[in-house]
Amino acid sequence: MKKLIMMIVLLAIASFFSLFIGATSLSPLDLFNMSDQQSNIFWTSRVPRLISILIAGIGMSIAGLIMQQLTRNKFVSPTTAGTMDSARLGILVSIMLFSSAAPLTRMLIAMAFAIAGTFLFMHILNRVKFKDPIFIPLVGLMFGNIIGSITTFFAYRHDLIQNMTAWLQGNFATTMRGNYETLYMTIPLVILAYLYANRFTVAGMGEDFSKNLGLNYKQVVNLGLVIVAVITSSIVLTVGTIPFLGLVVPNIVTIYLGDNIRKNLPFTAVLGAMFVLMCDILGRMIIFPYEIPIGLTVGVIGSGLFLYLLLRRRKYGL
Repeated sequence: MKKLIMMIVLLAIASFFSLFIGATSLSPLDLFNMSDQQSNIFWTSRVPRLISILIAGIGMSIAGLIMQQLTRNKFVSPTTAGTMDSARLGILVSIMLFSSAAPLTRMLIAMAFAIAGTFLFMHILNRVKFKDPIFIPLVGLMFGNIIGSITTFFAYRHDLIQNMTAWLQGNFATTMRGNYETLYMTIPLVILAYLYANRFTVAGMGEDFSKNLGLNYKQVVNLGLVIVAVITSSIVLTVGTIPFLGLVVPNIVTIYLGDNIRKNLPFTAVLGAMFVLMCDILGRMIIFPYEIPIGLTVGVIGSGLFLYLLLRRRKYGL
C-alpha cells in the first residue's frame, strides 16, 4: 500500500509539472494571475491534454492486463492481437461510409470492428495447437499487419491516407477541450474491470478449472474482451495508436506482484499513467519548443522494454 501511495504522489507531482511545459510560457506563479491568453491555453489545451494522458495510460495498461490474463500469455496485448489495427479499420470505414457522421457514430463503428477483430484473434488462438508464449503474439502481429495492410490499401484507393495519419501514430498535441471527452467512457470500464478482477483471474486458469468453480467461463471471457476492445477503440479514436503500452506495463507489474488481477490493477493503472506521462514530457522537451509524438516515444521505449522482457524470459526460462 505504501508503494502505491508513493507512486500516486510521484504521478501527481509529474502531472503538475507537465501542465507548464509547452511553447507558450506558463509557470506555477502565473496560476494566481493569468492573462486571458494563458487562461485559455491552460484550460483549453494543457488540462485536457493531461487528463487524456492519464486516462489513455490507465486504459491501455489495464486492457493489456486483462488480455494477458484471459489468453494466459504475457506477450499478448491490444498491440499484438490486432485490436488496435481493427479499430483503425473501423475508423476508415466510418470515414468512407459516414464522412459527415457524428463522433459517437464513428466511435461505435470503431468499437464494433475492434470487438470483431479481438474475437477473431481469440478464435484463431483457440485453433492454434502450438501455443508457445512467443509464437502466439507473432500470430497476433501477423493478423494485425494483415488488417493494417487492408486499411492502408483502401485509404490509398479512396485518397484518405492523410485522414488516417492521426490514427497511425498517437499524438496528444491536438488534444483540446471538446475533442477528448469520449475518453471518459474508459473510466466506468476500468471500474467494471476491477469489479470482475477475481473472475478474470479464475478465467485465466483455464476453462475446465473455471467451470469446476462454477464460473461462467465464456461470459467472463467475452466481457473481458469487450472491455479491452471498447477501451482500445476509444483511445485510438481520440489520441491515436500508443504501441506496446498494454504489453510492457502489465508485465513489469506482474514480475513483482504476481498474477492476481485485483491486486495488480491499481499498480498497473498508476504505472501506465506514469509511463505515458513521462514519455510525453520527454517528447516535449527533447526538441523544445517542438515535440515528438507520443506514439514514437512510447514505441521506442516500449519496444526496448519488450526486447528486455523477451531476453529475460529466455534467461530465466519464464
